Amino acid sequence: MDVAFDSSGDHMSARLILVSNRVAVPGEKQSAGGLTVAIQAAQKLRDSVWLGWSGAITEAEVPPPPREISRSNRSYVLQDLPANDHQEYYNGFANRVLWPILHYRQDLAEFNNVDLDGYLRVNRHFANAVARILQPDDVVWVHDYHFLTLARDLRQQQFGNMIGFFLHIPCPPPDLLLALPQHAETLGMLTYYDLIGVQTERDAEKLGRYFETALGAVPRGDGLYECDGRRVQVKAFPVGIATEVYARAARQAVRCKVATELDESLGDKKLIIGVDRLDYTKGIPQRIQSFGQFLEKFPDWRNRVSYLQVTPKSRSDVKEYAEIEREVSTLVGQINGAQADPAWTPIRYVNRPFSRAILAGMYRMADVGLVTPVRDGMNLVAKEFIAAQDPEDPGVLILSQFAGAAERFTSALLVNPHETEAVAAAIKEALDMGLNERRARWQAMFDEISLNSIDRWAEDYLAALAATRQGGWLREGFWRLFSARV
Repeated sequence: MDVAFDSSGDHMSARLILVSNRVAVPGEKQSAGGLTVAIQAAQKLRDSVWLGWSGAITEAEVPPPPREISRSNRSYVLQDLPANDHQEYYNGFANRVLWPILHYRQDLAEFNNVDLDGYLRVNRHFANAVARILQPDDVVWVHDYHFLTLARDLRQQQFGNMIGFFLHIPCPPPDLLLALPQHAETLGMLTYYDLIGVQTERDAEKLGRYFETALGAVPRGDGLYECDGRRVQVKAFPVGIATEVYARAARQAVRCKVATELDESLGDKKLIIGVDRLDYTKGIPQRIQSFGQFLEKFPDWRNRVSYLQVTPKSRSDVKEYAEIEREVSTLVGQINGAQADPAWTPIRYVNRPFSRAILAGMYRMADVGLVTPVRDGMNLVAKEFIAAQDPEDPGVLILSQFAGAAERFTSALLVNPHETEAVAAAIKEALDMGLNERRARWQAMFDEISLNSIDRWAEDYLAALAATRQGGWLREGFWRLFSARV
């Protein structure tokens, strides 16, 4: 029989199948990173299943059956991975090829066909896991660069469900995307999704140009592209935060033990804070060099300011991350050795993670937030710093022009992180800034994150995904195939 698509249906009530590399199960130890917070916002909107890697690596040659955990109207499907799958898909292609290229660092990409095969194999396996639970009205929302080809794999199994994708990291211009060997087999498969969400308007424009120049896609207006009979829309949905919740947490966290001890140790000194995962995209070496130049150029600030850099380690088994760890430690040691005195250490460098609540308290205490990645999709630290500030006496945000947040945070002190002298001058400007200017800059950014919260982000994306079908963009060929299977 034929299956007609009911454009009047309430898609916001359909079950949501979420797919990401890792899954955060309530009650289990988990990361509270930006992707996790984003998916949890989507879970609030409807019944959902969140599917992904469990974090466990098995000795088996093939993946074992996934396990399912239920929590009220939410289910979690966790898949263990064999060691070779994890190495080739995750450590190999995802993090040594896609991650550097999508962050404009094609010089760091290490491609081989074995890792590509592993990446495609794991994508097929997760597509099969989705297929086992997929019902006709389900909406599938896939997150990030780990699963570029999952929609294609589902379409090949004749599923006509709405399938959306969100890229949480940056999208470089076509000439850099073309540096990815066999790019059409991975990036090109994004055209099998109905809607691709990216962080900024610039990212949307770059991905669209890639579709046109590399794949021969035809633009149809409003971010819609037609490619080999398929239609895909590319649109910016800047990820937000739970602004009011975070602001309240910051007000409460200043009374916690870690915050009060930090406050006592500072005395009357100003506090500059940077919080980043240890990654070569975050611009940490350049930032530390900038602070060193600030102290050299403005020596009257010696013993009047402390810079706290919180940098939890990540991906330590990848050599580029071990190298940057050594570089950062060396720079911190050099500057502290040259500038410190017995009663004052200029840079406090901490490698352990803190809870989001404790970080919120630290942000509220800080006079300056240094958020200077060399390339970042959005960077929620910038938004959390603004949310955490005291409206009566807010701190100043120094923000890299290469962070996605800079597209709307025009009231921050925008800098090029590679221009270390300019960043040093921005630090001086931030520390000297008067109260009225600080309040005006902060208010503009706080209004932005209040209007565009994480809940609105999820609602806007899912509404736009539904509109790809309601607007007559139906993939008729796929629905004919889907009719045959039902």
